[in-house]
Amino acid sequence: MSSIDIRHAHSLPIDGARKAIEEVAAKLSERFGLQSNWVGDVLNFSGSGVDGAIELQPGQVHVTAKLGFLLSAMKGMVEGEIQRVLKEKLG
Repeated sequence: MSSIDIRHAHSLPIDGARKAIEEVAAKLSERFGLQSNWVGDVLNFSGSGVDGAIELQPGQVHVTAKLGFLLSAMKGMVEGEIQRVLKEKLG
């Protein structure tokens, strides 16, 4: 099993950052078929072969995920897509 750990800085107010994270989750859902739900300031997500969370922190978001066997082989592509969407939505 492989894991992802990404920190991405942002300068958005908390409400703007939350909206941006929801847009990130929507993009990842389209791409990887993930389901997500908020628990406090953490957006948990899961899907076939992946479980993780996007934690909203002051000035940054922290993305963690555990990849199953099949997605582990595509870890670089998955990380790249997450980073691309974070940059697009959070700057």
